[in-house]
Amino acid sequence: YLLAHGKVEKIGTGPYGDDAVLGVLADGAYFGDQALLDGDAIWEYTARAVTACTVLVLPRQEVDQVAERAESLSAHLEEQRSLPEQNTNKHGEKAIDLSAGHSGEPDIPHTFVDYEAQPREYELSVAQTVLRIHSRVADLYNQPMNQTEQQIRLTVEALKERQEHELVNNREFGLLHNCEYDQRIQPHDGVPGPDDLDELLSRRRGTKLLLAHPRAIAAIGRELNRRGLVPETIDVAGNRIPTWRGVPIYPCNKIPVTEARTTSIIAMRTGEQEQGVIGLRATGIPDEIEPSVSVRFMGINEQAIIKYLVTTYHSAAVLVPDALGVLENVEIGRWQ
Repeated sequence: YLLAHGKVEKIGTGPYGDDAVLGVLADGAYFGDQALLDGDAIWEYTARAVTACTVLVLPRQEVDQVAERAESLSAHLEEQRSLPEQNTNKHGEKAIDLSAGHSGEPDIPHTFVDYEAQPREYELSVAQTVLRIHSRVADLYNQPMNQTEQQIRLTVEALKERQEHELVNNREFGLLHNCEYDQRIQPHDGVPGPDDLDELLSRRRGTKLLLAHPRAIAAIGRELNRRGLVPETIDVAGNRIPTWRGVPIYPCNKIPVTEARTTSIIAMRTGEQEQGVIGLRATGIPDEIEPSVSVRFMGINEQAIIKYLVTTYHSAAVLVPDALGVLENVEIGRWQ
């Protein structure tokens, strides 16, 4: 079952026989895939629609019919069915075999650490523009402030705004598109409540910060007020920033808000030493005015226009999957 649109709850059995919500699925999620490999597979939960849903269904019989005509698909399915159960971790890597709490002289297990033989290579992205300044302006209007310096400064700030947008939304390296499927969660009630924020934080160790659109931060505040909770705040550069469980929630207006008034909240662990999310940049480039930002003189044309090529290089890398998490489909237009 492929959930094209809508919201579905995974209902399981609680410790005392009552129903328990195991999770929430939304647009793009799928379930029931084990039935394609094993006709006797047992459902571990019941899928219950919370909203009106558009669902695509692929019956096992249809897969078997296609497999009879396609040898490659049939061979792939047989290979998957014949694979022995391996001792792997949640990421599909070979688990590290350990022995603990033993006494005497038992055989200590042998193991190795699985790794990626061909890791992903990140290419720095570029944002550029050509700044044009008439020589008359540069000659006559540099007092009381230097027009050339100020125009370069404003151009660099505009490029940094674009750089921030790319770091969030770029499909190659942007945070929203590079979050692992298992690290994407859905709010239980649509609005961003404290339970959803707790689940987002629990998916990783040492979350350093949350990024949310200002409207999402306002929605978080409304939900906390409704429950009688007052978030703590910290001072950052003279501004009071709200926190949840001690993790600051920074505003980021580059996170998109859909026409249906839904958005996302990003949680990150940062730093190379913490195996988190890191920014990538180039240093030591020609005509560099600050790290990974260069202003290169391009000459003066026949109209006495001075041209500067302003360039920034940037990218981001998620070192391990659980360093980045996203709370998706957060409703910000509902007041309760």
